[in-house]
This record gives sequence, structure tokens and C-alpha cells, in this order.
Amino acid sequence: MEKEHLTNLFDNKGYLLNYKNWNKKIAINIAVKESIVMTKKHWEIVHFIRTFYIKFKITPSIRLLITTINHKKKKKITSQCLFILFPKGAAKQASKIAGVPKPNNCL
Repeated sequence: MEKEHLTNLFDNKGYLLNYKNWNKKIAINIAVKESIVMTKKHWEIVHFIRTFYIKFKITPSIRLLITTINHKKKKKITSQCLFILFPKGAAKQASKIAGVPKPNNCL
């Protein structure tokens, strides 16, 4: 029963239908399906994407994500860093794990 309920939470691509249903357990399950072992760096990106989405109601593109993180966190992050963390596409995988919609510019 619980497994059936969980499948109703996702679209056919594995993205949560409602970002409010997200929790850490769901994020870890998505990460496992994406072959990602979550580290502190992964969680930082995931939480940043969630915060951005909740505030602006838009999922950040890679360029916007990098620009905003570098500005707000005073860190230097590159697209290569994100690709190492999320090798199948940082915007798509990180957004999926964060429980927010896929960015519009992702295929």
C-alpha cells in the first residue's frame, strides 16, 4: 500500500509532482535510483535548489544555479564541479533529488 502511494507522488520521469511532499527519505530514495551517494556537497546543492524554488517558484538552470551560489555563498563552484556531483546532468538530477520540477531548458 505504501509503495503504491509513493508511486502516485511522481511523474513518469521520476520527478515529484508536488515539491511539498519532499523529505530527506524521498530524496535519498531518488538519489539511489540515480546512482548517487549523497554527501554534504550534494545536500548543499539540493537544499539550495529547494530554497531557490520555494522563493521564486522556478527551478534554476545550471547557469543561474552557479551564478547564485557563487554570489550568495561566496564560493567558487563550476559546472565541472556540479557534473562530478551529478554526472547525468546537474540540473536534471539535482532538481529531481530536490523534489522540484525539471528546469524548463532541460530536454
